[in-house]
Amino acid sequence: MKSNIISWLQEGNITIPAVLLSEYKNLNINEFELVLLLNIIAFLEKGNEFPTPEELSSRMTISISDCNEMLRKLIQKGFIEIIDGYTNDGIRFEKYSVRPLWERLVDRFLMKNKNSKEISRKADETDLYTCFEKEFGRPLSPFECETLAMWMDDDHHDPIIIKTALREAVISGKLNFRYIDRILFEWKKNGIRTIEQAKNHGQKFRQKQQQNRLVKEEPNPSSSIPFYNWLEQ
Repeated sequence: MKSNIISWLQEGNITIPAVLLSEYKNLNINEFELVLLLNIIAFLEKGNEFPTPEELSSRMTISISDCNEMLRKLIQKGFIEIIDGYTNDGIRFEKYSVRPLWERLVDRFLMKNKNSKEISRKADETDLYTCFEKEFGRPLSPFECETLAMWMDDDHHDPIIIKTALREAVISGKLNFRYIDRILFEWKKNGIRTIEQAKNHGQKFRQKQQQNRLVKEEPNPSSSIPFYNWLEQ
């Protein structure tokens, strides 16, 4: 008797994504439907690909007719489907597939991820506009706002890179959108995508400018290193 009980306990486990338990409510699945889905998955993993309503209801507290109705609703709502299968001898048979359920969960994940990125992007945009207005000391004009949006949406510049270009313009004393646009154009042309790459590129350009000036003029220890004038490239 004891060994039979142990065998019963060791019947096995079913594998389900934990996200199904946390998201089923958001998919408009109730608890009865969830348990029915779990039982279908359990039968599938045991090799029974088309359990009958009798087999399914025997594991639950619902009648066979209620089970039938619930299966029909799950199919209508797009959580399970009945597909054709074929034996090695080519004999056709019907079986349940829970692939639609997994697809709905994936869609749910992608939507949440998209919304999260959209929220993050809007926060970056707000911060970017604030940085520009702070440096310019005034609200941005509609044209300047449109230019900022174009840099992000059309040219696909990261907000951090745009902020770095703004900083370069401030350092160079050329605080205008045309100058910043030229900086971003040069960086994109040279494959610069990170702050570190932008700093290195600017440093190398300044060093080159300094060397060229030292060749043309007498060295003057008190002279300062010229700013990185992007428009003179």
